[in-house]
Amino acid sequence: MDSPTTTSDPKHTNELIHSTSPYLLQHAHNPVDWRLWSDEAFAEARERDVPVFLSIGYSTCYWCHVMERESFESEAIAKIMNEHFVCIKLDREEHPEIDELYMAATTIMTGSGGWPMSVFLEPEKRKPFWCGTYFPPEPMYNRPSFPQVLQSLASAYKDKRDEVLEQSDALAAAVAEQVSTQQQPVQVGAKHIQASVSGLLRMFDRINGGFGSAPKFPQPVFMELLLDARSIVDADTKAAIDQSVKLTLDRMGIGGIFDQVGGGFHRYSVDEFWLVPHFEKMLYDNGQLLHLYARAAEVYGDEFYGRIARRTAEYVLREMRDPSSDPGTTGFYSAQDAEVNHREGQNYLWNKEEIRAALDSVDAEFAIRVYGLDAGTNFKDPHHPNEPASNVLRLDKRPELVAADLGMSSESFLERLDRINDALYLERSKRDQPGTDDKVVCSWNAMLVSGLVRAGVVLNERSFIEAARHAVGFMLKTLRTPDGDLSRSWRAHKSEIAAGLEDHAMLLSAMIDLAVADNDDSLWTDIERLFITTRELFESAPGVFHDTRADRADLFIRPRSLHDGATPSGVGMMSLNYARMIGIASEDRWVEWSVQTLQGVSSSIASNPISVANSTRALISMMKDRERIGSAYDFAGASDTPTPPANPVSVYVSEDQISVGEDAPASFSVALEIDEPFHIVAADPGASEASKSLIPLRVGLIEGQGVAVYAEYPEGEAFGEGDQRINVHHGRIEFEVAIEKADGIGPTPGDPVLGITFQTCNQTQCTAPVTVRLPVELTIK
Repeated sequence: MDSPTTTSDPKHTNELIHSTSPYLLQHAHNPVDWRLWSDEAFAEARERDVPVFLSIGYSTCYWCHVMERESFESEAIAKIMNEHFVCIKLDREEHPEIDELYMAATTIMTGSGGWPMSVFLEPEKRKPFWCGTYFPPEPMYNRPSFPQVLQSLASAYKDKRDEVLEQSDALAAAVAEQVSTQQQPVQVGAKHIQASVSGLLRMFDRINGGFGSAPKFPQPVFMELLLDARSIVDADTKAAIDQSVKLTLDRMGIGGIFDQVGGGFHRYSVDEFWLVPHFEKMLYDNGQLLHLYARAAEVYGDEFYGRIARRTAEYVLREMRDPSSDPGTTGFYSAQDAEVNHREGQNYLWNKEEIRAALDSVDAEFAIRVYGLDAGTNFKDPHHPNEPASNVLRLDKRPELVAADLGMSSESFLERLDRINDALYLERSKRDQPGTDDKVVCSWNAMLVSGLVRAGVVLNERSFIEAARHAVGFMLKTLRTPDGDLSRSWRAHKSEIAAGLEDHAMLLSAMIDLAVADNDDSLWTDIERLFITTRELFESAPGVFHDTRADRADLFIRPRSLHDGATPSGVGMMSLNYARMIGIASEDRWVEWSVQTLQGVSSSIASNPISVANSTRALISMMKDRERIGSAYDFAGASDTPTPPANPVSVYVSEDQISVGEDAPASFSVALEIDEPFHIVAADPGASEASKSLIPLRVGLIEGQGVAVYAEYPEGEAFGEGDQRINVHHGRIEFEVAIEKADGIGPTPGDPVLGITFQTCNQTQCTAPVTVRLPVELTIK
């Protein structure tokens, strides 16, 4: 954070006090004898003959704060930890390569992951033998207490050492298979691009935008892929792409996930409507979304998208940097916290009285209407249920449509809204503010540079490009280790952690963006040099890149992650960088290197092109340059797989009219009849790789607001094997739906309308998800 919380004479001080990481400094005065990730810490564990407890988190992580307050600040729990373990605390943002390995182990062992990550290691090879995430101090949430976990694992390590080591070997082997296996090249081409586009369109939420259900993440890499593909697909597919991208950008831009007062995006939405966010703000999200909205503003000629891009850039330039220097000259900060005074989103929430206190009476009533406070509250802190409900500010619809409803021009509406936002922001700035993680992360800064460059060009805003130029200069000159290598992060004038592939690849992408947009020939020497360095440090064979250098003896495997998630993978970005260079540079070596890198990721593109979205984008880019590539690569042809028929599902309800009121819920039955040989994806589709790209059965609001909807979904039947195994329904199913009154809950204003969403598949493929309005008239008393 801006400065770690300390006392003038702390009772405890551990090794973390020597770190510059805001996250680690938060724990420097815990009674736990925390150690830094180091050879010395593991040597101590071997000497004491105890396992290592590795706790991984980051400074703006809500549940990391909770576990610290409950367990790591407890003298009693700390005593158990210190006696039976060597305890290491790690900032995942400084060491993504370590986080990646142990997160893979955690998801393999438990089926899910998250932070804080709690991993137990044998100290010889640093292999994990048991994994988890948050644990409470007492048994609750269907989880054992943290002391129970500690004592059980300490006993197992002492009394069942052979079993523990056998489990660590098996888990390490599973991790190696997932994140380090090199692949045999396969032929890829149009059919894999087609599969990625059709898969994303199947995942698309046609009611609320985005992909998948709650919690809903922006996933900008998916929309970048769709925008890349729209120029090479047929007219119908292009129209479907435009619908999915525009609806998603519209709903995010008017929703609570976008900070309507101060600009910038929160991490994700806890609901499917983009209404209530998890309130932390991350630089990598805002950098990628800035680029996406600026690009969409250009592609669609859309002023609303340009406005969102401008306000996002202005937010970052205002709040995410050292205010004593010019924007970008000392880089940009990493994140802002979700909580203030242990309250989720406290700084961002409003009620009517607070709006009226901040504005004159006319503007106050205008803001209350425009931002939806007149429809009731929409936020209740789940961790503090006794506190009054409040509001996340959001718009009902795009600004020009709201203006039309009010009988105003778009220009006059936005002018008034900007004046109101300025006044609300000034009032908000008087509140206690969320903490800011002020470390500068290389790859995240590079993502922001790309966004600033794109926004600067599209919006004709030179100051954005100048800030990007300053940031690139800072990364090239100042973001250096004592040995002169590119550094992962910088804080308090220190940068000691060597950068990984992700940092090199993202910086290359940012520099290419800046050089092309600003017609700056002087950057190409630095770009060429960085390409060479990246190959020397991270390439094990032609086109095969790894996340880390070969000399990392502190890792039990050398990871090679290809998946593009919240942050893009380094491997995918290198594929895209080389593919872009084909259209920029005339030398044939760029074609050769691009083909080699494509071959290195081709097996993953063939098996799951959505998971490796940036590698698939590289394939799209190369196919657009087929003439230049010539005989250097033989692209696979288009798919001849026939399109399955429309969903053969009939929907029935037991009641055609129901009403709900205060303390008066209602219920009805839904029945689905599914024709053979089809099935639908179950509400719980399972945890396989295939399930991640499918839409589960859901009943909910498709229009309006005012009720909460719950369903007792039946369990599905297993279908498929291995990574393709999912849970489905055949024949006829029937289940109960319960409705409760819930003011302010729903995707749009107006009367509530119920619908059911399902996805139909046969033995070989799936149709696009379908949302059907349920023939139930719902009245709220």
